[in-house]
Amino acid sequence: MTERPAALERRPRRGLVLGGGGVLGGTWAVGALAAMEQQYGFRAGEADVIVGTSAGSVLAALLGAGVTVPQLQQHYAEEVVTDGPLAGYDFDPVRATGGHRPAMPRFLLPGSPRLIGSTLRRIGQLPATTVLSGFMPEGGRTLERVGHLIDAVTPMGEWSPHPGVWVVAMDYDDGKRVVFGRAGSPVVPLSEAVMASCSIPGWFAPVHIGDHTYVDGGAVSATSIDVVAHAGLDEVYVIAPMVSFAMDEPSGVGHRLERRWREEVTKVAVREADVVRETGVRVRMIGPGPEDLVAIGANLMDGTRIRFVLETSLRTSVDAWRESDVVAVAG
Repeated sequence: MTERPAALERRPRRGLVLGGGGVLGGTWAVGALAAMEQQYGFRAGEADVIVGTSAGSVLAALLGAGVTVPQLQQHYAEEVVTDGPLAGYDFDPVRATGGHRPAMPRFLLPGSPRLIGSTLRRIGQLPATTVLSGFMPEGGRTLERVGHLIDAVTPMGEWSPHPGVWVVAMDYDDGKRVVFGRAGSPVVPLSEAVMASCSIPGWFAPVHIGDHTYVDGGAVSATSIDVVAHAGLDEVYVIAPMVSFAMDEPSGVGHRLERRWREEVTKVAVREADVVRETGVRVRMIGPGPEDLVAIGANLMDGTRIRFVLETSLRTSVDAWRESDVVAVAG
């Protein structure tokens, strides 16, 4: 029996899921992307489906526009990008997000009375973050500069050149997850979808698109891995800045609370990954480990730590991917 020529072997259909995690979570994810390309030998932008939530939506949009991972490394290391869609573009993530602390809200009133009413009718059926989002006052900062970044690398007012870019946000009226870019979802400009996906309740102002108002997709799920369950994929690579399978033991109260929250997020992400695995798809997932968590600290919006976080992730993520292979095979 003759072997099938290698040229005729079907390339596996790959999905890439990029979770939320603020400025530093997005920075850590760039190091994880570099390690992924090194470990598995394919370019991140070549994934058939690229799902982004919150900070992950920015990366998804940039990858879909043809920005390479080495260019992302330059961009997040605050170096001048000399080629590709980001060439010469000056972007300061601290200035773009308004700093590492939220501004005073414009009104000390719940941001979405409609969402409060909707969640009260579904007590116990929704994530705590979804319920809390309705009670948070409307944030005082905007993400217009992030929108400008996306418009700079994609046709203004249009979607990504990559047809498989999906951006996750939450409808601020009913708490439902919306996956922009996926068939059946509202058709919107990519920049507006990304701004919506990044709009942390209580920190940034909600984004109005058409007749609806949207906020950060992380209010439903920090990863939304399960949205690719029936996308016809063979492999899914998950880069989840809010997920940790091993943690440090910090002494500060703020750090300990953050780690406790990570435990809950990790449980949800594992359940979502299992939903995808049950369809016969191999899922590999990594999150920040103990060294990364020390580098990140307690404030995911602290832009002064960007270089340290990136350098740490570039070093630690190679081993994290190797360990994920074991889980993927077991799963």
